[in-house]
Amino acid sequence: MSGSEKEKRKKDKPEQNGQETQKTETGISGDTPADIPPAEQEPVSESETQSPEVVIAALEKENAELKDQYLRKVADFDNYRKRMIREKQDAFDYANANLLTDLLESLDNFDRALEAAQTATEVNTVVDGIRMTKDKLVSMLETKYNLSGYGVKGDLFDPNMHEAIASAPAPVADPVCSEVYLKGYKLKDRVIRHAKVMVQMPDGSVSPAEGAETSDSEEEKIQNP
Repeated sequence: MSGSEKEKRKKDKPEQNGQETQKTETGISGDTPADIPPAEQEPVSESETQSPEVVIAALEKENAELKDQYLRKVADFDNYRKRMIREKQDAFDYANANLLTDLLESLDNFDRALEAAQTATEVNTVVDGIRMTKDKLVSMLETKYNLSGYGVKGDLFDPNMHEAIASAPAPVADPVCSEVYLKGYKLKDRVIRHAKVMVQMPDGSVSPAEGAETSDSEEEKIQNP
C-alpha cells in the first residue's frame, strides 16, 4: 500500500466518527431519555412533591373535621333519645286526658243530683235524676270509647267472660248464670273486667237435647206470646 492511500484512509475515519457522534447527540441511540415517549413517562403525584410536614398537617386537619362531625352526630342522637323519652312519658301521663274531660260532665250532673236530693220532697225525683246521669254516662262510654257492659241473669256461663263466685246443682242442660253480682265490661272485643256470677251446674236430670228443645220453645213463646 502506498503512502497516499494510507493518508486517504486516515482522513475518512474522522468523518465517520463525527457522523456517529452527531447521531448520538440527536437522540437516535436507544440509551438516551429521548427514546421514551412523553405519554409513557410515569406522572409524579402531588403528595410526592409535598413535604412530610404538609402531608401531616393535612391529615391532622381532616382528622379534626371527622372528629367534629362524629361529636355532632352523637349530640344529635342524644337529644333525639331524650326527646323520645320525654314524649313517651307525656303520652303515658296524659293518655286518659280526653276520657277524664268527658267524665267531668257526668261528675257535674252527680253534684247537681246530690244538691237536689237535699231539698227534694220526693225520692222518685232524685232517682230519676241519678238514672238519667247514669244513662248518659253509659251512652257516652259506649259510643265514643267502645265500652260495653254484659252479664244478665240466665246467660250461659262462659269461663272466658264470667268469673264464678259460687255454683250449685240445678235441673239445667248447660251451666247457667243464675245471679250476676257484678257486671262485666268489654273494650271493643277485649274483656277488661269479668262478670262475677253465681252458676247453676247441670245435675244430670236434663239432657242437652231436652235443654235445647226447652230453650227453643221458650224463644217461640217470647216471639209469639
